[in-house]
Amino acid sequence: MAELKLMKGNEAFAEAAIRAGADGYFGYPITPQSEVIEYLMAEQPENRTGMVVVQAESEVAAINMVYGGAGCGKKVLTSSSSPGISLKLEGISYLAGAELPAVILNVVRGGPGLGTIQPSQADYNQAVKGGGHGDYQLYVLAPASVQEMADFVGDAFDIAFKYRAPVLILSDGLIGQMMEKVYLKDQVPRWTDEQIHEMHSDWATYGRKDGRERNIITSLDLKSEKMEERVHRLQAKYKRMEEEDLRFEEIQTEDADYIIVAYGSSARIAQKTVELARAKGHKVGILRPITLFPFPKKRLMEMTKQVKGILSVELNMGQMVDDVRLAVEHKIPVEHFGRTGGIIHTPEEILEALEAKIIKG
Repeated sequence: MAELKLMKGNEAFAEAAIRAGADGYFGYPITPQSEVIEYLMAEQPENRTGMVVVQAESEVAAINMVYGGAGCGKKVLTSSSSPGISLKLEGISYLAGAELPAVILNVVRGGPGLGTIQPSQADYNQAVKGGGHGDYQLYVLAPASVQEMADFVGDAFDIAFKYRAPVLILSDGLIGQMMEKVYLKDQVPRWTDEQIHEMHSDWATYGRKDGRERNIITSLDLKSEKMEERVHRLQAKYKRMEEEDLRFEEIQTEDADYIIVAYGSSARIAQKTVELARAKGHKVGILRPITLFPFPKKRLMEMTKQVKGILSVELNMGQMVDDVRLAVEHKIPVEHFGRTGGIIHTPEEILEALEAKIIKG
């Protein structure tokens, strides 16, 4: 049944996965996302829906279990945090190359290296530029609340199967660990084998009892012409994502002279900055990318006709700011403000940066 609960972001993600009709979760514990697998192990969804939950021997093993489940047309997912996602990148590239649907959660922590267990947004480039080897992209959703941690699971599965592509939910340690009330959707039944055969018979591997031609899943093409054809097919898919499934939110942009571009936890904090700025007479708004790929390039370009400058606010040393600058083609000033090492910026710090770098008195 649908219900309202107080949950951590990681727990909401895990419960939403069960309710979305997931067939299997394969993961490995790492702070600050360990609550995902802990919740699933404690909840024992195999007794509720038949969903399989496996703690793999490593992150590498987990992503390859996802590859196997996805190849059968099943709804499968995994989660990790920054160093763990780095280990999964080879498998993620294989999933993209083989055109397999899967959902991956990254609850980002500070880096590089082992870094810190505190929140960060320093995995932006890894997420939106492909991350692994080869010419591919991930559809990337960036939740800014516990509610979106839950809602985006079903959305991610829909997108993954629409395009036969892996989808990344890029969260961070703040959203994953914070507690909020969350509305949980009704249980969606898991697909039966017959439904999978009917919906995905042209690609899924589930045996040949119906006498059809066999399906072969691979990301390997030894003939250069075939490999180029595959890459062009993938690029056409990513273009469709931009045209059909771009998502963003605007907050008080109607009369804005200045815009903050921020996603996830940074966008939440920046909402207070807007309030503080407007109290001082600065007309400031927010553009929040909800999909980091596809990115709201066209909308940002449109805004150059209205606004005088943009501040990109991120929990990193400056990554998304490059995409903002490319989107506006340097028509207006674009500056960056961020904190790193697990330090979370305050609304007052963002306002100081906005005044010093963009408004300038």
